[in-house]
Amino acid sequence: MAHRVAWSPEALEDLEAIAEFIGRDSRFYAQAVVSKVLAIGARLVDFPDAGRVVPEMGDAAIRERFVYSYRVI
Repeated sequence: MAHRVAWSPEALEDLEAIAEFIGRDSRFYAQAVVSKVLAIGARLVDFPDAGRVVPEMGDAAIRERFVYSYRVI
C-alpha cells in the first residue's frame, strides 16, 4: 500500500522557526537541519513504521524520529 506524508501547518511553521533560529548563526547549518528533517519525512513514505512509538501517545501507528535535538512525529 502506498503511503503519503502530510506536513501540518504547525509543523511547517516550526520548521521555518528552526531554520530562522539556526540561520542567525549559520545559513549552511540551517539548511542542513531542514534538509535532514524533510529527508526523514520522505523516507516515511517507504518505511512508515520507522522510529519508535511516541511514549506519551501509546499508539503504535504514531512514530517519532530525531534530528539532532528536534523530534519529528
